[in-house]
Amino acid sequence: MRSDDTGKLVLRLALGLLIVLHGIAKIGGGVGFISTKLAAYGLPGALAYLVYVGEIVAPLLVLVGLYTRPAALILVVNMVVAIWLSHSRDLFALGKQGGAALELQYLFLAAALALTFLGAGRFSVGGSGGRFN
Repeated sequence: MRSDDTGKLVLRLALGLLIVLHGIAKIGGGVGFISTKLAAYGLPGALAYLVYVGEIVAPLLVLVGLYTRPAALILVVNMVVAIWLSHSRDLFALGKQGGAALELQYLFLAAALALTFLGAGRFSVGGSGGRFN
């Protein structure tokens, strides 16, 4: 259906654009704070550079609709790790307005998970017939 494909396009554009903005900020500011957080958990700080895959490469693929399902799955992993590293103490906390304190992170996670199952749709570089779209 055309409306299904339009909905997938809107979801892809919103998620891809909003996450790639985080990646652009990390290009300018670096990933030192992520490296420090990883080291606190006993993990190699060099893993922090994977954030560029999760916040630049994968969202760009989602934006254009190429390898959308694997790229969206990378975004799911990226969000789980981000929540674990930076927000684990707030998993069930409420914000000042009464909503979940992590509502943006949860929304990114849910949208990426939805695209993992839905694929890119017809309005994409990969088209709806592609195995990974």
